[in-house]
Amino acid sequence: MSIQATARIVATRAGLPVLESDGPLALRRTRATGSYTRVTVVGAMSAPLGGDRLAVDVQVEDGTRLVVDSAAATIALPGRIPEQARYDVRLRVGDDAELRWLPEPLISARGSDLRMRTRVELAATARLVLREEQILGRYGEQPGTLASRLTVHRAGRPLLDQELGCGPGAPGGWDGGAVLGGHRAVGQLLIVDPAFEEKPAEPRLLGPSAALTPLAGPAVLVNAVAPDARQLRRVLDEVLQAELPE
Repeated sequence: MSIQATARIVATRAGLPVLESDGPLALRRTRATGSYTRVTVVGAMSAPLGGDRLAVDVQVEDGTRLVVDSAAATIALPGRIPEQARYDVRLRVGDDAELRWLPEPLISARGSDLRMRTRVELAATARLVLREEQILGRYGEQPGTLASRLTVHRAGRPLLDQELGCGPGAPGGWDGGAVLGGHRAVGQLLIVDPAFEEKPAEPRLLGPSAALTPLAGPAVLVNAVAPDARQLRRVLDEVLQAELPE
């Protein structure tokens, strides 16, 4: 039996008027620092499995600062139903608001088939820190099929549209030297901040398997691959500390 579930968060300066858990997506308000409100996603059951339809919808109202993280990695697993699973994330951030979307990695287990879509809508003065990490297979196993797409609009205009397919059934060459080069951990870090309009970042390589690219807007994108999740996180954390505007 497949699951359909949508968790919802609405954050305002006054608090969290909407914090709706659903199915395997349990939302908990947790301790934060400074002026941020923090919500942690806690997995209430194994998901996504074959045929599941999961979604998270986040609205950050004007002038609000929100951090969303997760308590553990999400593991895409094969299910009894031989169908694709879907995991859709929609993030909307208002003027002078900030969202830090920092979930733990998504692990694509052998035999799974997941389509993940993250859509972000930013107001002109919104700020965003978004980290996505995908681990292809658990220790010693081949990955499942994973298709991940990230689209970002700022002030109604396209800022980023990036897609990656891995595993059985993905376009040929995904594991070759031009894409993952045999690595099993891949991630991206996106920072959007109006401060980059005054002081844009410089494009550069970050070691042998990561690169920082300024976007056509006040934003930078880091793409990185690594042998494992620990090394991938280290690279992304170092960039976050160095590049986040004051």
